[in-house]
Amino acid sequence: MTDTRLVHTVGARALEWLWAHRDGFRLEPDVDPEVGFLERFKPVGELGVICSVLFREGVAGSRQARLARGLLDHAWRDVLDGGRMLLHGQRTEPLSPIPWEVYLPFKELGYDLPDLERHALLNLRLDSWAALETKPNRRLGLSAFQRRAGLTPRPHEQEALAATWLARTPEPWTVEGHIAYDVTHTVFHLTRWGEDPDGLPARLADYLAAWLPVWLDDWRDLRHWDLMGELLVVDACLPRPTFDEAAWEAFAGAQQPDGAMPAVRDLPATDDAQDLFDVVYHPTLVAAFASTLATSRALSDLAHAS
Repeated sequence: MTDTRLVHTVGARALEWLWAHRDGFRLEPDVDPEVGFLERFKPVGELGVICSVLFREGVAGSRQARLARGLLDHAWRDVLDGGRMLLHGQRTEPLSPIPWEVYLPFKELGYDLPDLERHALLNLRLDSWAALETKPNRRLGLSAFQRRAGLTPRPHEQEALAATWLARTPEPWTVEGHIAYDVTHTVFHLTRWGEDPDGLPARLADYLAAWLPVWLDDWRDLRHWDLMGELLVVDACLPRPTFDEAAWEAFAGAQQPDGAMPAVRDLPATDDAQDLFDVVYHPTLVAAFASTLATSRALSDLAHAS
């Protein structure tokens, strides 16, 4: 059994780094839309999702909770300009799901912008939006976001699931990096980011229970900490998590003293703070996510066993 103090400490340190480097969450409002204005929303959206998990699970200490709320306030007020940058993005690219995906976790945490909701919900009802061509696990995620918004998913989540790699339970040794990321996000969408382990069909849970330990060993040997963190989240999403001790010890050992988590192997050698943030923010957010969910599941299992 993994030491829950070690797991919890990973998340606490990750939040400290994210707070200290919060200025790295920024937009480029003057960039040409054709070269990725909406791409800069991605870190903010991921921050919203992870903080929503932290508040939902209720295992954060008082300082962690304050840092998470401070990060959300900073992102909403200073990065998104009270949500107005999301509205600008929605008007710039009406069919893009990104502004709405970023907005939804903030709305669920008490931040709102009615003008954006009216704009986005109108677009979500268009046949053109439902016909957007995208990867199967991405389509599953879009259907899940529609459901969370109170709309009828198009396509239905089970229909979207059928087209994913994981749903076919292929030969497990064929997993490569991009496939593994697809698997992790399929699990996140099915379980509502770890809220509902029973949302994972039993045959998929059995497949993952058999092969996830092998994949964790592989990416631990490769020192691919970003992907390994996501796989540790998947473990915590299973009906019966393993809390792989060797994996967690290696993952915690890769974390830097200031809380930063390298993406692969070690931190990049750069003096540019923004370049460093762009490489490190995601694995560090994932570390906070994995820590929160694994701590919550472990404490819950201990409570049920006593």
